[in-house]
Amino acid sequence: MKFALFYEIPVPKPWTPDKEHQAYKNTLEQAILGDQVGFHAFWTVEHHFLEEYSHCSNPEVLYGAVAARTKNIRIGYGVRLLPQPYNHPIRSAESAAVLDLISDGRVDFGTGRSSTRAELEGFDLDPSKTRAMWREALQHIVGAWTEDEYQADGEFWHMGAPRRVLPKPLQKPHPPIFGATSSLDGHREVGKQGIGLCSFTVGLPPEELVKNISAYREGQRECTEPVGKFKNETAATFTMVHCAPTKQEAYEVAKNSFEWYPKTGGGLIASVAEWMEETKQELGTYQYAAAPLQHRRDGAFEHLNFDYIHSAGAGVVGDPDECIETCKRYEAAGCDLLLCLVNPYDIPHDKVMQSIELFGKHVIPEFEKEKATTAT
Repeated sequence: MKFALFYEIPVPKPWTPDKEHQAYKNTLEQAILGDQVGFHAFWTVEHHFLEEYSHCSNPEVLYGAVAARTKNIRIGYGVRLLPQPYNHPIRSAESAAVLDLISDGRVDFGTGRSSTRAELEGFDLDPSKTRAMWREALQHIVGAWTEDEYQADGEFWHMGAPRRVLPKPLQKPHPPIFGATSSLDGHREVGKQGIGLCSFTVGLPPEELVKNISAYREGQRECTEPVGKFKNETAATFTMVHCAPTKQEAYEVAKNSFEWYPKTGGGLIASVAEWMEETKQELGTYQYAAAPLQHRRDGAFEHLNFDYIHSAGAGVVGDPDECIETCKRYEAAGCDLLLCLVNPYDIPHDKVMQSIELFGKHVIPEFEKEKATTAT
């Protein structure tokens, strides 16, 4: 199993004039350390309008800064939102191609369709069309990357004539593609597209990942024509992570953030179901949002306290030995790439840096040792 740093870039209140600036500076410093200590990749989200939770609306600018300051760590879109009007597929292809060139071929291209009311309503999106938009956009992006001239001609995007879309990515035939999802049906759909998986299982035990990856693998078996020029079979998931020299320190530092993040994230997903209920829309492919809405209404989110999260292994937290033990549960569930959310909310920068360093010194080598042993 490999490890990636994963970021929402939260900016907790109260907001002082320099707070967003410092959050980005901290993220850059953490990415540089992650590169130095052996993390495989650096991923961030694309979110809009989600105050405190995520101030990361234009991640490709951040990616360029990370690429310029690192040497080995891969840079992952976690994810690029594909429905219109978030991002035109030709602009998405161009963005990833430029990043791939300046990073010397280190791009992983994660994609998604959005799952919060603030974003869907804010960009005036019809939820019933987002999955179809995502599928079509993937085809246009791959075409723009791999064909000398490309003409989008679909339901949602059309180009009047063939165009030479430049530049082309350094990785040939193109960067690895991933799809993000929360629902069981979505896992199967990502597999059917023949692309890598980003499974969202925050707040759940690692063993809950088993059925999700099983659905993904089932979809992959059904895939006869990948949307890309090759199949990407990497299964990734993300979880909250904090490592400290002692278990007690880790628990004390992580507690507030480990409780805040899944409750807030669950509420944001619930907002989609609530919005569609208010506007009398069918949930359709957002059916998975019904459960979080019910959990919010019946108070179940309050049970997502630190004791539950820790005991269930729903977050990787503790000293290096305990973190290794929990990570092995993700590996046993079928995870190939663990996206480590190292600052879910308000973990201090120096403690995040300490956690990254301890992971690089103790946790990552344990899994590299296992891989080497298996290979021999």
